[in-house]
Amino acid sequence: MKKTLVAALTVATIAGSLVTATPSAQAHDGVGVGIAAGLIGGAIVGGAIASSRPAYGGPVYVAEPGPPPPPCYWQRQRYWDGYGWTVRPVRVCY
Repeated sequence: MKKTLVAALTVATIAGSLVTATPSAQAHDGVGVGIAAGLIGGAIVGGAIASSRPAYGGPVYVAEPGPPPPPCYWQRQRYWDGYGWTVRPVRVCY
């Protein structure tokens, strides 16, 4: 946060000193203004990039994979459906 504040204050100071320079009504002064604007813009963008967080993040804890799921199997079970005994497949897991 301090770096950003110092960079912004520096850019504002430089911009203020460039604006308060003696103005003249000559056509070739547009080049100097363009160069000054480029320097100020570069300082702003450079300060923003320098104070940004790294792109890779940081160390991350990765837990080991858990034990494999218990084995399951299909079993035929009979049940009473109200009319008689029927057999159906049921998946049994432990």
